[in-house]
Amino acid sequence: MALRGNLRDFTVTQLLNLINLAHKTGVLVIEGPKDAARVFFRDGKMSYAQIGNEDNRLANVLHKTNRLTTGQLRAIQLRAAHVSDKELGLLLINAGQMTQDDILSAFQARFTETVRRLFTWVEGSFRFDNDAMPPSDRITVRLDLENLIIEGARQLREFEQLNDEIPSLEMALRFTERPGSNLQKMNLSVEEWRVVSYINPKNTIQQIASAAKMNDMEIRRIVYGLIQAGLVEIMRPEGSLPSPQARARAAAPMQNREEQKSLVNRLITRIRAI
Repeated sequence: MALRGNLRDFTVTQLLNLINLAHKTGVLVIEGPKDAARVFFRDGKMSYAQIGNEDNRLANVLHKTNRLTTGQLRAIQLRAAHVSDKELGLLLINAGQMTQDDILSAFQARFTETVRRLFTWVEGSFRFDNDAMPPSDRITVRLDLENLIIEGARQLREFEQLNDEIPSLEMALRFTERPGSNLQKMNLSVEEWRVVSYINPKNTIQQIASAAKMNDMEIRRIVYGLIQAGLVEIMRPEGSLPSPQARARAAAPMQNREEQKSLVNRLITRIRAI
């Protein structure tokens, strides 16, 4: 199966479905605008996944999935820095600190979360290299793709809707003027409070996402909820200059009244449809 192309033509969910149906063994390499990902498969089941140079060593994965404390992670890094993942796994199992199921479920959770992040990648190129295998010194799993494919299709629909509502992350947020409202009484999640703490007319939504360590989908979901609750509204960042396109529109002659009326009618129709 020769798979090579652009994410504008095939979504990640569609690629997973093809690999699953064809029971392929190899690696799916996705080159995005900011990073690259590698997802390995054996007989149509996912075995390993990594974005960029993320640390997928056993100790770090166990820590990220809350199976090791920070202190335990540091102790392992100091005392077993040169031990392979498979050797470390056996040591933890023999010491009674972990079971094999604990270790495998940690990696399944890690790789599943990695692929979930790929569902929102809509730009970039991909290729599938047949029979490529993951690094021999790393722990692998055998993970069915069916549930991931269903979840990916749902996330893609949600992302498209959120992208329509918040098309640009280069805009800023400000609190709405609501007499009598008290933000402290709002029942917000930890993630929502984190975003709220960065809201400032000078901060773009993209900057807030970076500071809060959120991806595009997560920040759009939270901002959309805050907008629907009437807490914030979108604005152009303070101190920013209009784009060249905006300056060109301002310098161009005004459209005639019929064109303006048509534009307004289209906007009203769209707002009613939301």
